Amino acid sequence: MSNPIIVVHYHELWLKGRNRRFFLRKLHTALRIALQGIPVERIEQPGDRMVVWLGNGASLEEATARLDRVMGVAFYAVARAVARDMEELCKTAWEEMAPLRFESFAVRAKRSDKRFPTTSLEAEVIIGRYLLEQLRAQNRNVRVRLNQPEMTCYVEITKSMALVYARKVPGAGGLPPNTAGRMMCLLSGGYDSAVAAYHMMKRGAHLSFVHFYGTGAKAGESSLHVASGLARKLVPYQFHAKLYRVPFEAIQREIVRYAPEDLRVLLYRRMMLRIAEALAKRDRSLALLTGDSLGQVASQTLRNLIAVDAASRLVVFRPLIGTDKMEILATAKKIGTYDISSEPFHDCCPVFLPKNPALYASAEDLAEAEAKFDVGALVAQGVRGATLMRYEYKGGGITEVETPMRRALAQERKAIA
Repeated sequence: MSNPIIVVHYHELWLKGRNRRFFLRKLHTALRIALQGIPVERIEQPGDRMVVWLGNGASLEEATARLDRVMGVAFYAVARAVARDMEELCKTAWEEMAPLRFESFAVRAKRSDKRFPTTSLEAEVIIGRYLLEQLRAQNRNVRVRLNQPEMTCYVEITKSMALVYARKVPGAGGLPPNTAGRMMCLLSGGYDSAVAAYHMMKRGAHLSFVHFYGTGAKAGESSLHVASGLARKLVPYQFHAKLYRVPFEAIQREIVRYAPEDLRVLLYRRMMLRIAEALAKRDRSLALLTGDSLGQVASQTLRNLIAVDAASRLVVFRPLIGTDKMEILATAKKIGTYDISSEPFHDCCPVFLPKNPALYASAEDLAEAEAKFDVGALVAQGVRGATLMRYEYKGGGITEVETPMRRALAQERKAIA
C-alpha cells in the first residue's frame, strides 16, 4: 500500500493577485513547520492546491491533527494518487466511495491541465455513470443528485497526476501565519483575550503577549500558570511566541493611593496599555490587541473604552467588540482555551475594586487623576519588573524558556541594529 497523500486547499489566497506568491510561500512554510518530526517525502503545489506526500512510517492521524491548526487551509483530504487515465480514475473513485454509506452522490471533477483530453464535465459524467453502475450491482438504493448530494467524489486532474478523494475535512481557514504584521496582545487569563488572539492569528497577525499579574495571591492561585497555559495552547497557530509577565500589584497600590475610587479600574487599564506599548516598541509590534467586548463590564462602555485608549499612541484592536459572551465561550471551547481560563486564579484587576465604578469617564477625567502620580516612573517600573517567556512549537511539542529581561532587551536591540 502506498504512503498517504494529503491534498490541502488554501483559503482566500486565490484572491491575492500579485501578492499570491508571498502568501503561498508562507503557507508552504507553515505546512513544513507543522509537520516537523513526521516523515514527509515532499510538499508540492500542482495547480491551486498543495499536496503533502507522507513518507514511510508517517502517522496519518498525527499529521491531520497538526494540519487542523494551520491557518490558511480551507480544507484538506486524504487522497489517492492515480495515473491520468479514465479507466484508472473510475476504478479508484469506486475504491474511495464503496466503503461509504450514502443515499445520494455527485462527482466533481476539476481539470487544471487543459491538455488532458477529457473535459471536467465529461469526466464527471463518465465517473458518475461508472459509480452508479457499481452501486446498483450491489443493490444499493442510491441516486445521483447534483445539488446538495449526501456524498461527493472529488477528482482533480493536474499536469503530473490525478487525485481522488471523497472526505473533506474543514481547515482552520484565514491567512497563513506571519503575513499581516506584529501585534502585542494583552492576555488576561480569561476567556476573551485568548479568543481575540486566535481571531487575529487567523488573519495572519503574529502576536506577542503581555500578562499583568498580582503578587498577593496565595500559593497556587497566581495567574501565571493560566497565562502560560494559554500561550502554550495558542503558539501552535504561529509556531513561536513571547510572553511578557509584568507584576502589577505594586503599581495598583500606587494608583489606589492617589486616584478617585470610581476611576481605579480605568486607570489600571490605561497603565497596562502604556506598559504594553513600551514592550510593543521593543518587540517591533505595530498595534495592541485586547479582548474587550462592548458593554460586557463597566470598564467596557463605549465612553470608557475611548477614555482608556487615549493613553496609548498605538492603535488598539478589539476583534470581539461586537461579540456576545456565548459566542466567545463557544470559540474558547473550539480552540481548547476554555478549560485553562476556567481554572481558579488571582486576577489583578478586581484588586481594590470600587463599589461603584465609573461608567462614563472621559480622557480628561482620567488624565486629571493621573496628574497626582508619576506615570512615567510607573511605566518604567512595570517594564523593569517584567520577565520574558519564549515558546516554540516544533516537532509537535512546545519548548518554554525563561529569559531575563535585561538579556532579552539586549538581544532585541542587537537584532534591530
